[in-house]
Amino acid sequence: MNKKIEPKPLTLQSLIDYSVKNFSTQLSVSFVDGKPITYKELGRQIEELSKLLYSFGLRKGDKVALLSHNMPNWVVAYFAVVSKGLVIVPVLPDFTRVEIENVLLHSESKALFISERLLTRIEGLELPLLEATILLDNFSILNGSSDTEAKAVDCSKIIVEEEDTAAIIYTSGTTGRSKGVVLSHKSITFIAMQSDAFQSISKADVFLSLLPLSHTYENSIGMLFPIMYGASIYYLEKPPTAAALLPALAKIRPTMMLSVPLIMEKLYKTQIQSKFASNQFKRMIYKTPLFRKIIHRIAGKKLYQTFGGRLKFFGIGGAKLDSRVERFMKEGKFPYAIGYGLTETAPLLAGAGVQQTKLQSTGFAVPGVQLKINNPDKKGVGEIWAKGPNVMKGYYKNPEATAEVLTADGWFKTGDYGRFDSRKRLYIKGRIKNTIVGASGENIYPEDIETIINNHKLVVESLVLEEDGFLVAKVLLDIEELEKVIGHFKSVIEDKKEKHKAWKANFMKELNEKLNRVSQINRIDIMDEPFEKTASQKIKRFLYSKQHKSEHKKKSEMIRSFFMPSWLCLCFVYPLSLSKTVAYRMFSFLCQVLFPVWLILCRL
Repeated sequence: MNKKIEPKPLTLQSLIDYSVKNFSTQLSVSFVDGKPITYKELGRQIEELSKLLYSFGLRKGDKVALLSHNMPNWVVAYFAVVSKGLVIVPVLPDFTRVEIENVLLHSESKALFISERLLTRIEGLELPLLEATILLDNFSILNGSSDTEAKAVDCSKIIVEEEDTAAIIYTSGTTGRSKGVVLSHKSITFIAMQSDAFQSISKADVFLSLLPLSHTYENSIGMLFPIMYGASIYYLEKPPTAAALLPALAKIRPTMMLSVPLIMEKLYKTQIQSKFASNQFKRMIYKTPLFRKIIHRIAGKKLYQTFGGRLKFFGIGGAKLDSRVERFMKEGKFPYAIGYGLTETAPLLAGAGVQQTKLQSTGFAVPGVQLKINNPDKKGVGEIWAKGPNVMKGYYKNPEATAEVLTADGWFKTGDYGRFDSRKRLYIKGRIKNTIVGASGENIYPEDIETIINNHKLVVESLVLEEDGFLVAKVLLDIEELEKVIGHFKSVIEDKKEKHKAWKANFMKELNEKLNRVSQINRIDIMDEPFEKTASQKIKRFLYSKQHKSEHKKKSEMIRSFFMPSWLCLCFVYPLSLSKTVAYRMFSFLCQVLFPVWLILCRL
């Protein structure tokens, strides 16, 4: 086993200094089709960029935002900021213009790194505190000026302490309210250091990075962890579609990767489930445990080769994994591992390495982190509380929200329901905010129902909500497959619309037969478009709640009320009292401008 590395002190400054010194000739970061740079060169670029930042007049504790998709220069910019006492503010690349503006203003960022692809996102934004903007692609200065006195600052003499703030991370949560999570150097470095409890790593390892580096999961375990041990990291220049991913896997043959459940769930549905659900005979074979295991083993070998043939760690986190997909990977001997955590805990709280996984468990607590179930019920289910060096300082400029989740003695309330088994393995039941209380007072976990719904071969994804005391399932279907089924639907009904209605009723009946009494679905809504998701591919549940729709409707009605038809009528009648020329011009303006605007607003 590789010797454990423990940076002293626990800071990102110590981490990168150690790697640059001890792995100077090893390859560090690169695009898949690019030329890798050594750790020595990485260190040199970090130093040069740090000097540039300080030449703008920035000082220890100032915030620097980073808005970009993954690239080697993202790593350079990150360490140029944190290794010299500045505070990094990673911004998710899928944030809207409004969200980006809010983050930059709220964090008081004085400098911004931005990639060329995302430049249009900041055009026209009012950012009075921003003193410098740097193009991440080549570190050219887009705006800002340096001065001689500032350049004289010797960055090498800046000392970073463990409790210094390293990052403020704005979450893209499922509730829609983004808060700035303040993480210290100790919090982040501790998790990078403890990750080896679940997977050994060495300088010979090769990472392929797919998830956003601005997300703590990829940042801590997909970037800091491999850099700490001198491993190499490769990035895609395009989004991770099959067309971009398959050649990359064949070229670099990664030994380690991170993923969210959605990626593997899609692979399972398209490559495994679809092939063994086409007729009754195949379904019968697949349901037989012996044959299923043989099928999974053969498919697992093929999948392993598709990923390059030398993968030893495929970490999955960010959301709950479908039990069928996990069973496929386990029986197929695919080297998957499971992790659980939150941005507020940098992020890891529990995990299970490749040899430790157990179906539907997120594994054991990270060494050095305490986990407990607060106020458990008869089944041992209660809120998961955590305590350890990785817990955040709080939410930036939000003491009220901080007090809601951090107790006086340092326990962090995760907001997740969970339980332990006899061996202290952790099992996640679902988010407390998502939990629905049934008519008899029992807890209903929508995530469990969604798992059953998603097992259907025609379902792409689903969302279960409570509306007026009843459970409603919002379902996105595979339309092409649905049309095939509808075409063969055993019904005397010829009308296509009626066939769809009959299929839906049959689908709900079939679904409710698999659910217990308190979890019965009362209505199914078929979605026209995919659900909106966070960076970790969780559905933004708040967007589909009845309360959110009601608030949106009120806002729309307020806008429409300004353009009431009676007001428009007055605008059309008044010109009749004027001269013909003036009246004609007013009519033209009303018809070409105001009336179309009113029609558009009425559709909101």
